[in-house]
Amino acid sequence: MTQSVGSRESATGSRLSPSDSARSSPDLGIPTPDSRPSTPPSRLSTLLRRVEDAIGSLALLVMVALPLAEIVSRRVFSRGIPGSGPIVQHLTLWVGFLGAAIAARDGKLLALATGTFIPAGAWRRAANIFAAAFGACSAVILAWGGWQMMTIEREAGTNIGADIQAWVAQLVLPISFALIAARLVWRPGFNALNPSREPAVRSLDRAVASLGILAGIVLIRVPSLIEGHALWPIGIVIVVAAFAGTPLFAILGGTAAFLFMHDGVTPATVLIETYSLSVSPTLPAIPLFTLAGFLLAEGRASERLLRVFRAWFGWIPGGTAVVCAVLCSFFTVFTGGSGVTILALGGVLFPALLKDGYRERFALGLLTASGSLGLLLPPALPLILYAVVAQIPIEDIFIGGILPGILLTSMVAAWGVREGIVSGAGRYPFRAEEAFASLWAAKWELAIPVLVLVAMFSGLATAVEAAALTALYALIVQALIHRDLSLRRDLPRAFTECVTVIGGVLIILGVAQGFTSYLVGAQVPAKLVEWVRGHITSRLMFLLVLNLFLLAVGWLMEIFAAIVVVVPLIVPLGVVFGIHPVHLGIIFIANLELGFLTPLVGLNIFLASYRFRRPVLEVCVAALPMMAILGIGVLVITYVPWLTTGLLTLLGR
Repeated sequence: MTQSVGSRESATGSRLSPSDSARSSPDLGIPTPDSRPSTPPSRLSTLLRRVEDAIGSLALLVMVALPLAEIVSRRVFSRGIPGSGPIVQHLTLWVGFLGAAIAARDGKLLALATGTFIPAGAWRRAANIFAAAFGACSAVILAWGGWQMMTIEREAGTNIGADIQAWVAQLVLPISFALIAARLVWRPGFNALNPSREPAVRSLDRAVASLGILAGIVLIRVPSLIEGHALWPIGIVIVVAAFAGTPLFAILGGTAAFLFMHDGVTPATVLIETYSLSVSPTLPAIPLFTLAGFLLAEGRASERLLRVFRAWFGWIPGGTAVVCAVLCSFFTVFTGGSGVTILALGGVLFPALLKDGYRERFALGLLTASGSLGLLLPPALPLILYAVVAQIPIEDIFIGGILPGILLTSMVAAWGVREGIVSGAGRYPFRAEEAFASLWAAKWELAIPVLVLVAMFSGLATAVEAAALTALYALIVQALIHRDLSLRRDLPRAFTECVTVIGGVLIILGVAQGFTSYLVGAQVPAKLVEWVRGHITSRLMFLLVLNLFLLAVGWLMEIFAAIVVVVPLIVPLGVVFGIHPVHLGIIFIANLELGFLTPLVGLNIFLASYRFRRPVLEVCVAALPMMAILGIGVLVITYVPWLTTGLLTLLGR
């Protein structure tokens, strides 16, 4: 779900620039080389691009600086900085939604990959136009809702700190949604494999797609067109739009807005819920940890870590495969998702596996699966978001994920050992001198997990402050100690790419919160609890049904959106069946991690297909053994709760 950062070796051994690797995945939020604008950008658009990038990067920089200043202020002056927390929270709003506008500008909004199955030609073109039109319609309605909310807040005169009015922070919502609507219309089919470059055709496509903006304005002015009428026609349109490739935020946000409007409620309700999630006290940890991951990926951290793990584990059968599993797991913890791991490390690890004699199919399946291995290990971002939504201590779910995360990584590594024995892949003899030299060379990167856990559990820092500390640490290590990162050339790009990725995720989270609010208001969780109680009496049966349900959710939804939408539905069910809330969270994330590998629709399948330039079906076949292994691991995690709660019990939590 993210773009590649830093130059890496491609699967064929050629060098890729950061921009080239970032364009390797169409329809997954990452445009293809063919989707570049056919005409040079105007001075105005270039200026707007620079202003957007600068504002987003500055907001992210202040998000790093304020929590660090808070730590120092508490230690030196025994008190914090007034308004620091709310300001950082509202900066998250700016980073998220301005980042979403930048993602729309660059064609990197996340969408279902089903659009890639539509045959190229007239059908693909029609799907692109329809997807853009529906996305623009939804964005216009959400922009209006954001304007309504901001107007109400301006009259209330709420102050968030440092004499900053809340409506000033909320202004980014209508502006961003309006920009997104315009950009979706201006570049329909931006993510298409073969976009037309004929000016007349592009103009016609834009004109047709702009009908979506007109439709949004009409629905705002005449809400009676929706209110009280049958919902099934809108439902059909939404489903078609989703499969045509409409960005996920527009599907979730548009659905929520239409449902509220159907009940006679203003679409501002969606944005109120979006705002409430975006200013959550712990949500800023997500962009800050993501920034740390991007800074690591920009430098040569992956090469140093590869050297360490190869020196220590390369001597065992399947040593390089074990190294790949461990290294991918380490990177996924800090980069926020499997996308960055596959795109940033795939070009290094895939040739390494082939060179050491591993079968191509195995190497392909291993890297496809390993991209999401670290999602259960602290401080992985899904763990943080789950804790926010389920309202459980972040520290508890961090502890609960340690053993399950190690289990899944170990199972994949064990399969690598088997492959090493079967294929006779090459090994690296253990040499104490090289082992300790590599350890010394990578000592700064290896210390990052220790830094995070010590900062949080010692009471030195909150989750957000620990994330800011990690980002600063990664910057110092990569730019000043190793000098792999140029402060003038590389740092601005890393900040902009991070803002873009965060925007593509946070906009989905925000509108998903609005959709969840509607479900809660419609008493869907209560009705679901009542139905489950009437049909499922066994706790073991419930866990099995839960696994199947969550696996299906992993097929259809991006992991962060799934957390926001589905968690409020299953938490009451967990209470009914006496499942520990942390155990339920680990089950949830483990299943969605498995969903990344689902044949044909799993996100990792498409990312690996584009990164390694292999057909989707070939990647699916290669990933099946890994999916089976991880499926067994998920069942073990589900039915052996001690793996999750054992450390919590030992620590008295």
